Amino acid sequence: MTDQHLDGPTPQNFETLAIHAGQTADPATGAVVPPIYQVSTYKQDGVGGLRGGYEYSRSANPTRTALEQNLAALEGGRNGFAFASGMAAEDCLLRTLLVPGDHVVIPDDAYGGTFRLFARVAERWGVEWSVADSSDPSAVRAALRDRTKAVWIETPSNPLLGISDITALADVAHGAGARLVVDNTFASPYLQQPLGLGADVVVHSTTKYMGGHSDVVGGALVVDEAELAAEIAFHQNAMGAVAGPFDSWLVMRGTKTLAVRMDRHSANATRVAEMLTAHPKVTQVYYPGLPSHPGHETAAKQMRAFGGMVSFRVADGEEAAVRVCDSTELFTLGESLGGVESLIEHPARMTHASAAGSALEVPSDLIRLSVGIESAEDLLADLRQALQKALG
Repeated sequence: MTDQHLDGPTPQNFETLAIHAGQTADPATGAVVPPIYQVSTYKQDGVGGLRGGYEYSRSANPTRTALEQNLAALEGGRNGFAFASGMAAEDCLLRTLLVPGDHVVIPDDAYGGTFRLFARVAERWGVEWSVADSSDPSAVRAALRDRTKAVWIETPSNPLLGISDITALADVAHGAGARLVVDNTFASPYLQQPLGLGADVVVHSTTKYMGGHSDVVGGALVVDEAELAAEIAFHQNAMGAVAGPFDSWLVMRGTKTLAVRMDRHSANATRVAEMLTAHPKVTQVYYPGLPSHPGHETAAKQMRAFGGMVSFRVADGEEAAVRVCDSTELFTLGESLGGVESLIEHPARMTHASAAGSALEVPSDLIRLSVGIESAEDLLADLRQALQKALG
């Protein structure tokens, strides 16, 4: 369990927290960047005499502690936990919150890996789940059951960029005695802080915007509630899927520049979405920054800006969408998102293939973009040529 701690006056502004929270200078050398403690065990000063609480790096490691303090501060929470991947974080949370027979409401537009975890893993363990449109609080309320222990949402969602009202859904969940879990991966804490809006748990794939450079895999949970934090800490140690020291260090390097990167991602994505909206071969654009988006007003209320993810559908169907994905030059065809470089993918055949045939199946003519921080003019030119080449 890692309560955030800063020496001296506590800064209030995000950009300062990103650089300084958990980042105190190394007491031995004065190094301004926390060292990579690539170590498995620690000398004890007598039996049970731990230095700083460290005994074994699965239980705690100074580099991971620094990251966990940083993550907690950025989300405005008291306790952060870093994991080997976003799915490891989700798995730990499920096994912390639920027992066989419990029920969870998940969104009808969820990440394929999250759906797979519920449908292929948790269900076999006896956890029940049902799907609801999380953009509609009344639909979520109707999906609740006596054994509902959690309402799970993504906002913006993956890959259709749906927006859910966090405050309204917190009221729905809490009214049923359940917790609200918010996957904040697409927004990042710079754009949105769910705990301050009533959520109980924030989930991240730190692989994405938090790391920001497509060179690390990681996950995180952030909570305020002390009792829940203690339970997560127990399961994190017992299950062992923790972030390693080098991976922790890479994510910390990423969070330092999160604010400036998200500003650029958002600005570029806005221009891409506007261009796609006007393109004759594009039939629908999903981006919460567009006034035409059904969740635009809610997004504007709870987000600082609208993020770097854009999805769109093209004329002529699935094969046309695949051709577009194969025709870009600057946009790299690949899974994942949130790096400084722009990516393009076909969700139905790639990241969301596991949802085929389910209530979460995505349109076959859908393309998802992770808009990077390159020149917006160059990105627009690349998309225009790809659309022309693929669709005529």
